Amino acid sequence: MDVSLLGLGAGQIGDERLDEAQVGRMLNVALDVGIRLIDTAPSYGISEARIGRHLAHRRNEFVLSTKFGYGIDGVADWSGECITRGIERALTRLQTDHIDIAFLHSCELHVLQRGEVIDALERARQAGKIGCAGYSGENEALHFALASGRFQALETSLNVCDQKGIDAVVPQARAAGIGVIAKRPVANTPWRYQERPTGHYVDEYWQRWHAMAVDPQGQDWHELALRFAAWHTGAHSCIVGTANVEHLRRNAAVVARGHLPGPSVQMLRDAFARHGAQWFGQV
Repeated sequence: MDVSLLGLGAGQIGDERLDEAQVGRMLNVALDVGIRLIDTAPSYGISEARIGRHLAHRRNEFVLSTKFGYGIDGVADWSGECITRGIERALTRLQTDHIDIAFLHSCELHVLQRGEVIDALERARQAGKIGCAGYSGENEALHFALASGRFQALETSLNVCDQKGIDAVVPQARAAGIGVIAKRPVANTPWRYQERPTGHYVDEYWQRWHAMAVDPQGQDWHELALRFAAWHTGAHSCIVGTANVEHLRRNAAVVARGHLPGPSVQMLRDAFARHGAQWFGQV
């Protein structure tokens, strides 16, 4: 699949309080600036419906991924039926006849081992309703998914504070022809907070960022982190969430600046290596 190095994480656009016209403009600008991957999920509010509403007429211009495994009324979560019915619901919401990447959304290892949800994805793929079966998650479950040979895409946390997958997952995935999407590429921007924050994974990343104690040497932290995730993790695409057009344009411009200088990359890798042995991927 032809994805862009910068993708759009569509979690924020699911907020019903956002102006509908502004969301529509932002989604179309995303395609206009060259973004070719949009990632959403049924747990992201009305995100799926908004993507369908505003981008159905441009469906052939981007790779679309969403997630499955939960949230179907009257159906047990993490069952084959939940996957099958979830795909039908997503096709309707997204106003499309196919979903390019269907991710199992951070399901636990024992669910993967049971095989039922993977079987359901494979049936949907054979029927042409999805293009790739994917797994989004971390740690033991992610390694199982990688080793199973039954997935064509993986989504995992890859950023300055979450680097284990750079060596333990990405090379093996790419060698097997599996697509890799980096989530949380700017580590939930812990540098914004003077004091320890809570919620949305920022707490853990804030603690890691302080432990690493990296001196950015005058570089902007957002740019340093985003260019690292985009160019130095081995991911095919990194998805940054925003509902702001100007932030979107800024992210596109940052990624377009290309590789970081070698010393900057080594500084970030060394800082993680000194402290990250016991740090696990953030689900």
